[in-house]
Amino acid sequence: MDATTLKGLQAPLKTQYREDPTSAVVTLKADGELDGTGVACRVQTATALAEAGLHPATGGDGTQLCSGDMLLEALVACAGVTLRAVATSLGLEVSGRVHAEGDLDFRGTLGVAKDAPVGFRDIRLTFDLKSSASADELATLVKLTERYCVVLQTLRSAPPTEVELRTSA
Repeated sequence: MDATTLKGLQAPLKTQYREDPTSAVVTLKADGELDGTGVACRVQTATALAEAGLHPATGGDGTQLCSGDMLLEALVACAGVTLRAVATSLGLEVSGRVHAEGDLDFRGTLGVAKDAPVGFRDIRLTFDLKSSASADELATLVKLTERYCVVLQTLRSAPPTEVELRTSA
């Protein structure tokens, strides 16, 4: 896709969102099924059923997806798509890889140490790019990617998150 095609696809959406800001608010959803036979949760993705389970550092056998890995994968996917969209918009040719890694202290999630955090304490996002673009153009590309990457901005700003319990017999 080139910049003209991308701008052509996005222009009517941008106009709509400027004229009717409420139409820009979309509720994304995910659902999981607890199967009752193990420590797992099945999540339906757009293309497949994913089964998440315990990480080996918490007693899992490594055959199921780890939610922490899935979070990093979502970050990589979002950052990669955002970078490609920004590069396309700027007319920059780039290829390469996106890498994310994060540090977890599993003492927190296992309740071994109350002072150990539950969750990632550090996350690193790296772009290994091949491009003939200048250093300034690449710096702009990364800056705009950071600004517009939904998952990265969500992790950085930690929006209010509600938890609700519903029961049935």
